[in-house]
Amino acid sequence: MSPGKPRRTPRNVSRASIENVALHYLERFASSAENLRRVLTRRVERAARFHEVDRDEAAAWIAEVVDKLRGLGLLDDRAYAEMRVASLRRRGSSERMIRGKLLQKGVDPALVSASIESDPADDTGAAAAFARRRRIGPYRASARREHRDRDLATLSRAGFSYDVALRIVDAESAAALESSS
Repeated sequence: MSPGKPRRTPRNVSRASIENVALHYLERFASSAENLRRVLTRRVERAARFHEVDRDEAAAWIAEVVDKLRGLGLLDDRAYAEMRVASLRRRGSSERMIRGKLLQKGVDPALVSASIESDPADDTGAAAAFARRRRIGPYRASARREHRDRDLATLSRAGFSYDVALRIVDAESAAALESSS
């Protein structure tokens, strides 16, 4: 935003506007019910700074909209959790990292555990994907031995256990790693 331009005043909220915001948000992003509730609450709080908004009434509207979207099947925490677990595994995220991200989005801890357990991929495959993406371990072009400790630390910071990190970093080659995972 440019320094001389005044900030736009947010629109006042109504039940219809909250529903429209929710639908627009869900068109662009997959979301858990709790995360959508947080997004809508922030919108109400922003509007309340400039307009007279009954926060209790707005909270009731938000609850109605979230329940309606759940009933229509547009919000499904189980499907969201399973999709995010698969996506984050492919990207190279550890189980620990996935669990944290889903809990941060407000997904029920039991549902998070069930989604992680039902995913066929494991931490070794995710660690291999992470190593490939970051070019560490067997994917490093040269000087693998000199960077061994640094690569182990990188995998540990990403949430992988020491055993998994050791298996990745000490793999003979990228081909051997990919054939074992």
